Amino acid sequence: MVVTKSKRLFLRFLTYSDQITLTLLFADPDVMRFGDGPRSPEWVQDWLRHTLDSYARRGYGPWAVVEKASGETIGYCGLFHYPDVNGRAEIEIGYRLARACWGQGYATEAVMAARDYAFNALGLTRLIALIDPANVASLRVATKAGLRHEADALLPGYTYPDRVYVIERGQGG
Repeated sequence: MVVTKSKRLFLRFLTYSDQITLTLLFADPDVMRFGDGPRSPEWVQDWLRHTLDSYARRGYGPWAVVEKASGETIGYCGLFHYPDVNGRAEIEIGYRLARACWGQGYATEAVMAARDYAFNALGLTRLIALIDPANVASLRVATKAGLRHEADALLPGYTYPDRVYVIERGQGG
């Protein structure tokens, strides 16, 4: 099911048929550089199961990013619930795109589509992005999508803080 569209992309619910694409995405060391490193097919299967559960429980989650022109799934972008970021529950816009699609504006386009859907269709009032301070490309995407640095947050299991970028409904979108 298509969730939202942009000029060159549409975002749709992920399904189990996306497992091969996601396995390739999560196995790429460059894609996973600012995460926990490459992931196994079993980990991807668990992640996908959790994602499908999130749709049922919360009404949102990460969505497949599909290039309209080719019909190819090029990654994911969507919403993630965090129960505690600096003492408050937050909803994050997160994404990962296949390396071949970097530098073409797809990430910004997908983030803006997810942001607008979150505010306009889901009625959310605040979104964050948690970004490794060394991930200059993602810092740029957040800024282009209207998010602004608010604080840093040291999440469980991390050895250094991520940047917390924020946007509230009515700002930048």
